[in-house]
Order: sequence, then C-alpha cells, then structure tokens
Amino acid sequence: MNVKVVKFGGSSLADADHFRMVADIIKSDPSRRYVVPSAPGKRFKDDIKVTDMLYECYRLVREHAASEVVDTCYNAIVDRFNGIIKDLGLNFDITGELEYVKQAILCRAGRDYAASRGEYLNGLILAKYLGYDFIDAENVIFFAENGTFDAERTHEVLSAELSRHEHAVIPGFYGIMPNGTIKTFSRGGSDITGSIVARAAEADLYENWTDVSGFMMADPRVIGDTCPIKTITYRELRELSYMGATVLHEDAIFPVRNAGIPINIRNTNKPEDEGTMIVASAPDYDSRHIITGIAGKKGFSVVTIEHDMMNSEIGFGRRVLEVFEDFGISFEHLPSGIDTMSVIISTSELDPHRERVLTALKRSLRPDSITIEDGLALLAVVGRGMVKAKGTAARVFKAVSDAGVNIRMIDQGSCELNIILGVDEHDFETTMKAIYNEFVK
Repeated sequence: MNVKVVKFGGSSLADADHFRMVADIIKSDPSRRYVVPSAPGKRFKDDIKVTDMLYECYRLVREHAASEVVDTCYNAIVDRFNGIIKDLGLNFDITGELEYVKQAILCRAGRDYAASRGEYLNGLILAKYLGYDFIDAENVIFFAENGTFDAERTHEVLSAELSRHEHAVIPGFYGIMPNGTIKTFSRGGSDITGSIVARAAEADLYENWTDVSGFMMADPRVIGDTCPIKTITYRELRELSYMGATVLHEDAIFPVRNAGIPINIRNTNKPEDEGTMIVASAPDYDSRHIITGIAGKKGFSVVTIEHDMMNSEIGFGRRVLEVFEDFGISFEHLPSGIDTMSVIISTSELDPHRERVLTALKRSLRPDSITIEDGLALLAVVGRGMVKAKGTAARVFKAVSDAGVNIRMIDQGSCELNIILGVDEHDFETTMKAIYNEFVK
C-alpha cells in the first residue's frame, strides 16, 4: 500500500467544522496514514491563533502579572479546545491535560514548552476524533545540545515507532532537548515535522494542506488574480521561499528532498484542487511561462565600501565579512567592482549594531569611504525554463525599465535558475507587476 503523510496547518484545524473537513480528506484515501497537525489558527480575520495566546500567557507569567489576568488569558485557550471537543460531539475530557499545561507554564517550564502545547493538545483531539494512535513528538523528534535538529537519531527512532502504528497523529512544531526540555522549530515548524515524518515513513507523497491551492506565480496581494504553479522543483521552491513566498517553510524541503519524496501543496477548503507538486526535477516546462514564479522582500540595506586597488589586496573581502560575522549579521548578496564592494544585509539585523559595524569596518579596512543606504527591496525571478530560453534577462530588465524603475542591483546565479534584482522599496510593487505582465499576461 502507498503511504502518504499529511500535514494540516492551523487554518485547516481552527474549529470543529474544519476538523470535519480534515477527517473527510484523510478518510477518503486509505494511504493517508500519518497526520501532522498544527495548533488551531484563526477562525476569522481578527481572531487570535492559539500559539499566540500561549505566547501571551507565558509573557504574563514571566512579567509577574496578576493571577486573575493570567487566568483570563489561559481560560480563553481552554475555551477554544473545549469548544472544538464539544462541537465535534466527542466524549473526551482533557481537563487534566489543560491543568497540567497551565501549572507547567506557571512554574516557568519555558517559552518553547508553552508554544508547543497548541500542537500537542490539538494532536490529542484529532487522534481521538480520527480513531488514530497518538505519538508525542517529544518521544521521537530530537535536538542536539547546541539546539540543532538531530536528524539521524530522529530518523532512527521515529522510523521504528511508525512501524508499530498503522495510523497515527504526530503533533508538529516541537521535539526534545537532551536535558528533557521541549524545543520548538521556528514559526511554521509543523511543515518541518511533516517532512521529517514523511522521510521516516518512507512515504510516497507528503501532502501539505493549507488554506491556498498551492503556490501562486506571484504574491496575490500585489498581482491580484495570479496564476497557480502546477509543478515546481525543490530548488525553485527554495529560491522563492527564501525570498518571501510563505506557503511552505523553506527548511521543510530538505528531509524529503534527500529522500526523493515529492510534496503536494493542497487546499483544505478546496480538496478537489490539484494544488502544486514539488518534485526533485522537472525537465519539461510550459514554454508560455518561462519563469516559474516571482517573489521578493523589503527591508534591506546596502553597505558600500570604496578602496583603491581593492582587487589586488589579498584578504580584503574576508576581512569585510569577518566584521559582519563578529556581529552575527548574515549577508544576502555581495555585488562588487574593482575598487568597490557592497554588502546587502537585512536592515533589522544591522540596526542594533550600525555604528559599531561602521567603526569596525573602518578600523579593519581603512577604506576611502563607506556608505550605508537603507530602503532596498529584493526580488527573485525564478524558473528552470530560463536556462533554455534566450533573452530572458533582457526581457526582465526591459520590463522594469519600461515601468520607470531604476535597478540598483543585479545578481544572476551561475546555474541560471534565478535573477535577483534590487530596487527602491517604493518601486517594489511596480517592479513585480512589470515582470509578471511581461512573462504571464
């Protein structure tokens, strides 16, 4: 029998009605054997995600808020879960679990512990509703002493555990440290858990169910009614995810990519839609759509260093990057000339250290000048078809130029999979629309 691992996001499990939809999806295909749930998400626009409610409870306890304030916050969480159970008509009492979680938060069990309980409790309820076994992620997902994910130990233990269960629910987002404390992945980490489970189960397919019908070619908030992407490669997805496409957590790619397991992004509210298939390779492409997608982010700064004869000074670039490394700042791109070198970095990473970074660069490099310009946006034009299509870069630049936008930075990878443009933030939307209209409309 084929094996599918299915992950459902918070919007797919926000209330009892969505639980019923999820159950119908799972039960409609016997190969959907292992389920990874997120915590309940928003039920409506101004609602609050359960994970955010748990973070707030943790904050209140940490700041020594009055007990009645903490109680009010936590009781709202209790009402969310009990409301789901009641509306599903389940004979399932989790009062003890809810009280244990509350006491643990009051006793400073930790921020990660508090945040993880949304997935844990939702997993218990979903397992009961489906009639599936429950596997606590803290027993099968492991982190190393330094907080990094322990992939090999997890794979060994989780594979053995899954082999003992025909069907199971494994909550996403968290695992355990060697000292027994709960550790979470970054936000969106349930995607990663789903990928880890798919690898351990040797799944034929990893289905990631959310509230959209797969990846769109561009941000619908900018373009509007944008075209869906039917098939995308892991490499293309990584590029788009890194540059702001947020349907799937970018780190979720690696466990299944290494195992050769495809991912299918599906819409819980429209299960009839095929969604987007994410695959290792896809040699064919639609000649009408040379590019696969466009994504981008605002909030970057450019640090430009001028120094005569820079190109002949051995170790100059290394010293530049060492300064940023010393302040824990990662770089995005390194455009350079014979006597100039620019470092593009996140403004939010630079701001806390701005003056000290400038001082350190001057001390280490003794440059002719250093300038910092804020307000840069980066856009990535991604597509495997770009390798075979002549003149793609020229079309990109002409479309942007015709839209009256000045390009401040250009970078094309050696694999020709993507072209990165840097523009002023106020030109971000205009640039994306210009490129989309050139290649899609």
